[in-house]
Amino acid sequence: MNHPVLTQPRVPSLTLGRLGLSAAALKFLAAALMVLDHIHQMFAAAGASVGLTMAGRAVFPLFLFAAAESFYHTRSKKRYLQRLLFASWGMTLFTFVLQQVFPNDDVVLMNNAFRTFFVAGLYMLFWDHLRDGVKKKAPKQAIQALLGCLIPVLCAFPLYLVTLLSANESVPGSVIRLLATAALLIPNLLVLEGGPAMAALGVAFYILRGHRVLQITALVLLSVLVYLTGGGFQCLMGLAALPIALYNGQKGRGSKTFFYVFYPAHIGVLYLLSCLVL
Repeated sequence: MNHPVLTQPRVPSLTLGRLGLSAAALKFLAAALMVLDHIHQMFAAAGASVGLTMAGRAVFPLFLFAAAESFYHTRSKKRYLQRLLFASWGMTLFTFVLQQVFPNDDVVLMNNAFRTFFVAGLYMLFWDHLRDGVKKKAPKQAIQALLGCLIPVLCAFPLYLVTLLSANESVPGSVIRLLATAALLIPNLLVLEGGPAMAALGVAFYILRGHRVLQITALVLLSVLVYLTGGGFQCLMGLAALPIALYNGQKGRGSKTFFYVFYPAHIGVLYLLSCLVL
């Protein structure tokens, strides 16, 4: 998800100027690691090495860091969020249809990073409105921004109702799956890939933008928290600190639509291959 650079941002002290990694380079690195992670996801039952998914722990922080940069630079935050919302809907429907047409008991597709990026983007927008309201001494705007933060929480209610309905044995499983898919079309904190913590990390990257040391500190602290709470090798997400430290503040050369296409395409291909192999 590329971003047009409206103004040349200052290069924070931790970067190496133009010798470092551009935003495009960070995303291509994350995409490569993501493929390794999803190879493990699709072929774990066939003995795929756990080292593949360990390498993929840095993927979400890298993409969230790039998303924070994109959100800051985009000409229209509204259109940016719309693209993510539509991509989220498309990914939900794509994985639902794929699993219905080609069932595979060894693989469950719950992949939808677009949903996490969208919710993180919403909170970035709320932060902008809150900061602007405080700066302008406009309490109404600040309160509206704070109330807006409740939207992803309240949007979990339809999924909660589906969960209650699933306890009713008289309701066919096919109906429950259809209703669950419809509920998943409403982005909320309960269905984020990576969990709410990942969305919070993306917002932290945005709020601390321009302060690279603090951004990396937030990432490391979350990694430590994951480790202390028994999150296993998910704590290896802290390895993303190195490429983030090398970010040079440049856009780099890349396609604006690359991730929107590559993300569902590679998951679809790997899933179909797993159906043939497993």
